[in-house]
Amino acid sequence: MGWRGLRRVLTGLGAAALVAGCYLAVTVVQVWQVGRTDQTRVVDAIVVLGAAQYDGRPSPQLRARLDRAVALYDEGWAPVIAVTGGRMPGDRYSEAEASQRYLEELGVPPAAITGEDQGRSTWESLDRLSEVLLAQGRSRVLLVSDGFHLLRVRLSADEAGLVAATTASDHPGGSGVDGVRRHVKEAVGVALGRAIGFERLWRLTG
Repeated sequence: MGWRGLRRVLTGLGAAALVAGCYLAVTVVQVWQVGRTDQTRVVDAIVVLGAAQYDGRPSPQLRARLDRAVALYDEGWAPVIAVTGGRMPGDRYSEAEASQRYLEELGVPPAAITGEDQGRSTWESLDRLSEVLLAQGRSRVLLVSDGFHLLRVRLSADEAGLVAATTASDHPGGSGVDGVRRHVKEAVGVALGRAIGFERLWRLTG
């Protein structure tokens, strides 16, 4: 390859890198915007995305999501709360079980709690949950998670067959450099999921 050919290749690579960088930057802004937009509306179920639990007790992150869900339930936005999340190796309780125990302690009737307790990732939880909810005739959901997580969660839920809106918990979800890192990481996940599908991305990355 001569100099001209090499220059064309380098120019093409540079242009591709510029386009990819701009796309990622736009996606980071979208992640930020969705995390700060409250889409609360009447739905069939309020869905709480799982997070860490400690021997049956929700972590502060998960507790903030559950507190938000209970407030929405008490306001009458949905007749049920759906919990998600499986067990990590060595755990006695799944994230969903810890969530249900906490909701019941706050006075939510067991009959108003549904969900799945096998998912080990956002996609897997939403895919399993969609089967449960659609079998109950519930397709419209309000997803509750940390703000930086909401765009990926909503797009994943849409792909799983649900009609999704989002609202953020009060958990800070990181600030400063840590907050930027989380938003960029989510933006990468969103960009890849949009390109190849969130189910395929899960199968590739686990």
